[in-house]
Amino acid sequence: MKLSVLMPVYNEARTLRTIVRRVLDAPVDADLELVAVDDGSTDRSFEVLQELAVSDDRIVVLRHPVNRGKGAAIRTAVARMTGDVAVVQDSDLEYDPADFPRLLKPILEDRADAVFGSRFAASPERRVLLYWHSLGNRLLTWFANVLNDLNLTDMETCYKAVRADFLKDLRLRSDRFGIEPELTTRLAQSGARIYEVPISYHGRTYAEGKNIGWRDGAQAMWLLFKFRFLDTRFTDDFGRGTLQSLGSSPQISRWVVEQFDGAIGDRVLEAGSGTGNITPLLLDRERIVSLDIDHPYVRQLDHRYGHLENFSAVKADLEDPETFVKLEGEGFDTVICINVLEHLDRPDVAVRGFHRILRPGGRVLVLVPAHRSLYSAMDEAIEHRKRYEDGELRELLDAAGFHIERLAPFNRLGVVGWSVNRWTGRKSISRMQVSAFRLMMPLARALERAEGLRGLSWIAVARKVE
Repeated sequence: MKLSVLMPVYNEARTLRTIVRRVLDAPVDADLELVAVDDGSTDRSFEVLQELAVSDDRIVVLRHPVNRGKGAAIRTAVARMTGDVAVVQDSDLEYDPADFPRLLKPILEDRADAVFGSRFAASPERRVLLYWHSLGNRLLTWFANVLNDLNLTDMETCYKAVRADFLKDLRLRSDRFGIEPELTTRLAQSGARIYEVPISYHGRTYAEGKNIGWRDGAQAMWLLFKFRFLDTRFTDDFGRGTLQSLGSSPQISRWVVEQFDGAIGDRVLEAGSGTGNITPLLLDRERIVSLDIDHPYVRQLDHRYGHLENFSAVKADLEDPETFVKLEGEGFDTVICINVLEHLDRPDVAVRGFHRILRPGGRVLVLVPAHRSLYSAMDEAIEHRKRYEDGELRELLDAAGFHIERLAPFNRLGVVGWSVNRWTGRKSISRMQVSAFRLMMPLARALERAEGLRGLSWIAVARKVE
């Protein structure tokens, strides 16, 4: 494991040598790199960093020609880091790198994706001063908890350790101290497993160089609201963002699974599980295997449900025939494949594989996006290769040897929302749109009984003939 310590620096020449030495001497059993970003300092900070880097090749020094703020410096460091886990380290002496092992432990034990070092959770040691500053921190933490359904004790802590793959995937935009509320909100929106551990804290006074004030607190309140309700896209991966938004409404997932009532057997392969939006609805089966090509999704599902004896999460490629050779012994009677085939260059390989692993009489349950005329910038952004016409889906299933029992349009109301997104050029579905659709579900259910209306998707149920 390699640890990247990200250090934003602004006019800290008086403490740099001491804090850099403490970071490099931190008691961690891992390779370590220190990515220090001088953020337009007007003192000798940049020169000190250069001198230190000459004597230790673990130090990487970057520079902003003008002061852009702590958040901008952290983003620059994230882009340059090469470690598996990142810890943000301020360049003053308020936070002690001796706490690194405590911060890293939940991540190294694969229990957490992010760990916050709390100054208020029974800290082993902290300096007593600045009551109003402490009160402001607690107020901001309370507001962050209310908006994001968390129970943190210290949202504004500068000690946050985050797995590199999670951190690099987050869409961070704040330049100044707003990086703390933004990072907290984005981690919550991404579904990250967040832990807290107590840390030591040696706060400094304003005379000693503390440069955060009430205006930064007011801005943090605004940013917490903004990122929760107005700017909710937590990642530049539009596919993942859309899946996460849809996952915020279990009612929609249940509605989708209801379309296959009576056809879902006891031994189920979920082919293309994604973030696991329908997985919880299948856990009552005798056997459930959730398969996806994306390792983070598989790991996430394994963390959630891997303790269940009837569940397995598997990383595999549906376009690789060997995948199905390895699954033949499972004796599946159902394959459920929702919004997956449209992502494949060779969906025929996947469908033939489904036929191979199913018991005689077993069923494949498919949902795919419908109608080429609805193809949009969103389809392209979330990597849809195509949208299917009913004849194309029928031909795909027939060619694999399946007997089609049902092929029908689904989600007629969704055509309206998708068309609006298509006309406006949107590239992902937001949580607000999902919430609005959830409120209109009675209408959506009623429209399913209307004949002659196009659906946003096709539903297919096909049986392996004995």
